[in-house]
Amino acid sequence: MYLGVDGGGTKTAYALIDAGGRLHATHYAGSVSHLSGGVAAATALLHEGIRTLLAKGNLRPADVSFAYFGLPSYGEDSATTAQLDAMPSPLFDAAKYRCGNDMICSWAGSLACRDGVSVIAGTGSMAYGEYASRCARAGGWGELIGDEGSAYWLAREGMNLFSRMSDGRAARGPLYELVRARLGLDIDLDLCARVYGESVNTRAAFAQFAPLVDAAAQAGDGQARTIFARAADELAVTVGAVRRALAVPGDVVLPVSYSGGAFSGSALLLRSFRDALADAALPFECRPPLFPPLIGAALYAARLAGSGLPEAPLTTLREHCAARGLPP
Repeated sequence: MYLGVDGGGTKTAYALIDAGGRLHATHYAGSVSHLSGGVAAATALLHEGIRTLLAKGNLRPADVSFAYFGLPSYGEDSATTAQLDAMPSPLFDAAKYRCGNDMICSWAGSLACRDGVSVIAGTGSMAYGEYASRCARAGGWGELIGDEGSAYWLAREGMNLFSRMSDGRAARGPLYELVRARLGLDIDLDLCARVYGESVNTRAAFAQFAPLVDAAAQAGDGQARTIFARAADELAVTVGAVRRALAVPGDVVLPVSYSGGAFSGSALLLRSFRDALADAALPFECRPPLFPPLIGAALYAARLAGSGLPEAPLTTLREHCAARGLPP
């Protein structure tokens, strides 16, 4: 029995699978990020989620062969690593689990723990890959430093374009009127209050804006479309950086998959990303994801426990996921 936890910035997903590929239980709860409420609060939420998941499967912690905990921001502050590693310890022996960054959940789900690179483009962006027992990541520096190609980045670039259209620094395309109509702006500068105002959830404001940039691009706004082309190029560059770090031979066609709300929310971004990979100097094969990240976490636990799941159990697992309505 393998337990996987995909911890995100807004929610945490839990899954239990067995060696035969049967999905026993899933559970969704609040974020276990230590950045919001501290390690103690995050630990309490994690334990609550684990207990709920095990109760759904009528299991005890001792029934779990191995567990993987993909935690937000893991490895991005070395001073907290030991504390994060200890979060599951009251429930599991240290030899039966491992903690790591939640990016591994997306890679393990997208490619079923096979060699290749997975790109995550949600609120933030990063890429992670493995090849010949080597691993590497690129990106994931946060919205103030990087996260190029993410939903946050798309929104920021879109807001910048709107401001230039408003000022006359850029020709007014469909984005201009679309933003004014959708956000109910009578005065263009009121956009600032939506982002900088008191009691404003800035992340929520950016999340609301990103689909407007996509809608403008679909409406024929060439400048908005350029933003998506740049985003795709940035994500492809991140993939290339991971490939170089993995020392993949130049003649190897490297599988690449993807996950995250920026991809699922914009067919244009996905098409542009595929095109950018096709135009890359080195060979890549862009593949749709096989499993969602919460299943990826459980698959990674199975891999850490031994050799992982072979093809027949993976087929069973895909059937179980489809029956439960779990999209890749």
